[in-house]
Amino acid sequence: MISFIRFADNLSAWFGKAFAWLIIMMAAGTGYEVFVRYVLNDPTAWALDVSFIMYGTLFMMGGAYTLSRGGHVRGDFLYRLWQPKTQAKVDLVLYIIFFFPGILALVFAGWKYAARSWQYAEVSVNSPAGIPIYQFKTVLVAAGLLLLVQGVAQVMRCILAIRTNEWLAAEEDVFETEDLLMQKAAAAEKDAHP
Repeated sequence: MISFIRFADNLSAWFGKAFAWLIIMMAAGTGYEVFVRYVLNDPTAWALDVSFIMYGTLFMMGGAYTLSRGGHVRGDFLYRLWQPKTQAKVDLVLYIIFFFPGILALVFAGWKYAARSWQYAEVSVNSPAGIPIYQFKTVLVAAGLLLLVQGVAQVMRCILAIRTNEWLAAEEDVFETEDLLMQKAAAAEKDAHP
């Protein structure tokens, strides 16, 4: 069970980090559009569509990674007070009732939309540039499958927490700058006053 959880976490992390590079491309594309629109007075027809596609892809492909790291928003004003065993029981029920039906609907509906879009090489109707969007609709299926794999891993985490009353944490691979600065300050203070 733990090996599958680690596999799912690593898979989600790889895809999340790979698609995070779209931020750089989005920033460059937006910067280019601003330059040609306001400096050269020659706006592009494709920039808005491309930025929407990249942002949507980034958002969708980062979902499983965010789930693996417990980064999704939750209203935990009561939840955080419970024992891990109780939290896991509640999470398990919610995964079964809400998460898996929603993700399966995303995969099956996304498959239908993507297949139809690929059949007629769909392009965006929002701009005269005719940007192809069939590959973007395929992202719905890919993101859904990644979330499905990560969801199975989360269910396994719940089962382990029910058994042990302790959550199996994901490997930490990203740290908040504020936390790093606080750790650095604490280490410097410790070194200054041994």
